[in-house]
Amino acid sequence: MFTWVYFTFLIFFNCCCPERHSYITMQQFVYEGSATERAVFMMSGGIDSPPAAYLGASAGWEPVFVYFDGRPFTGEDTMARALRTIRRVEEACGKRGKTLIIPHGRDLEEIQKCRRNLSCVLCKRMMYRKAERVAQRFSCSAIVTGEILGEQASQTMHNLVVDSMVVDVPIVRPLIGMNKREVEAIARRIGTFEISTSKAQECSAQAIKARTRARPEEILKEEADMPIEMLIEEALRSLG
Repeated sequence: MFTWVYFTFLIFFNCCCPERHSYITMQQFVYEGSATERAVFMMSGGIDSPPAAYLGASAGWEPVFVYFDGRPFTGEDTMARALRTIRRVEEACGKRGKTLIIPHGRDLEEIQKCRRNLSCVLCKRMMYRKAERVAQRFSCSAIVTGEILGEQASQTMHNLVVDSMVVDVPIVRPLIGMNKREVEAIARRIGTFEISTSKAQECSAQAIKARTRARPEEILKEEADMPIEMLIEEALRSLG
């Protein structure tokens, strides 16, 4: 039996004080809410986000899929791959959702001016901020991501906490305690693995020698020179 029986439903969410984070199970979160609640599903087109979305949608949440369009740092094929995984997840769980493409290229342009070893943390914090605005607009109860503990430099326990500090909405990470083989097994079962591993342009704005323990104060120093609110408003203007 997969170890995710024991670990996968851990989630982070911000409490009243942003320096404090708690853990609850995804099962508890679902049982305490309504079966018709919505969630924002962050979709990258990679191997991990489709299984996370499948688990969340199968738990009963109505999906609002969000793809962050990083062009020119990513390509048309990157977006096409992500949209294909979304369609496949919908087919696998028998549930259709709203799909939103949110511009993210301008954010990456600004992040390129910052310390490159912090790029991925800065990028994820911007994604979370915009995902939270989407959640508010569409009355969603949570943000669902495909993050796996330690999978990337930006997904260390320390950096996940730093990432999460910018939002108040719960961030659900259904895959948090899985290993890669377990995630790939789900991806193969639901038919997204071959799509996610198809060739597409990788992000060219990734961190160089990424920090695994970014300090909140150094992140805030870099963000002080970024027009954060303007970037969010520009990106969400396309939603009307």
